Amino acid sequence: MKIILVGATGTIGRHLQQTLAPSHELLTASRSSSVKVDITQPDSIWEMFETVGKFDALVSATGHGVFASLPDLRTDDFYEGIRSKLMGQINLVLIGQHYINPGGSFTLTSGILAEEPIRGGTSLSMINSALHGFTMAAATELENGVRLNTVSPGLVEDSVATIGASFPGHNPVPMHRVVNAYVKSLESALTGQVLKVYG
Repeated sequence: MKIILVGATGTIGRHLQQTLAPSHELLTASRSSSVKVDITQPDSIWEMFETVGKFDALVSATGHGVFASLPDLRTDDFYEGIRSKLMGQINLVLIGQHYINPGGSFTLTSGILAEEPIRGGTSLSMINSALHGFTMAAATELENGVRLNTVSPGLVEDSVATIGASFPGHNPVPMHRVVNAYVKSLESALTGQVLKVYG
């Protein structure tokens, strides 16, 4: 398959690249990759798809939101995450549907905070929940057999050293389990599903 991997330089993206590259035509896209894209800018997403042309699958392992306690959160903090992790990924689907081959697939990334909130994670809980709703609804309307799923990882082992303290009591998830969820989304017949990989 010709796969676009958006966010190949991130924690999960690096592992996805190692897994997918040997058996697929893998194109990596980010602000610093050979294929340039800034998912917060719809024009940049259009330019990416014009550069890449037709493709079979897109995997997004990118997007960020603001971690802050509720009293400290400002409206702009919410919109920062909305522009990036929420609408950035949604726009990959909205625009990409015009370039994807029949029978292709989109795989987005949310996270465990949609269901298990933590202190300081309100913005991310909102965004992840919205991505789940979009996935279930949009999958019913995509045409030509195109599929859409979202992978929702828990705290991955590779992130324990940097953010583990914010996730008290969470059991870290081995990276191979997270990668397998993306492979399932890519290679199975599932659509409209949130693939949860929790500890």
